Amino acid sequence: MERGTVGSANRGRLRVAVRTEGQSEIVTPAGELDHHTAELLREPLDNALEAGRARLVIDCSALEFCDSTGLNVLLGARLKAEAAGGGVHLAGMQPVVARVFEITGAEAVFTVHESLEDAMEE
Repeated sequence: MERGTVGSANRGRLRVAVRTEGQSEIVTPAGELDHHTAELLREPLDNALEAGRARLVIDCSALEFCDSTGLNVLLGARLKAEAAGGGVHLAGMQPVVARVFEITGAEAVFTVHESLEDAMEE
């Protein structure tokens, strides 16, 4: 896997930035989350959980596409986070990504926020 700067990963169509703020691990995927790029998101989510940070905030504002593989990464992270006493919060979803969650019913199992700021206030 290519590495960009510390705290980020890049594989062409998806970049993932990670930072810790208070009790939250903020993960920002930008680009297309699909079968070819899903591991770039799975790795920092798993790393955060292994480090004991169970409140994961996914800033989706720069996510342009998400297929079922990407959705499964997020669902898997949700199960692990909840088992550790935390959860996954989705923030700032673009309409095309929000539609995938709506169609699949996945929006019902995540805490969804209009913006990153809203997610951080909780």
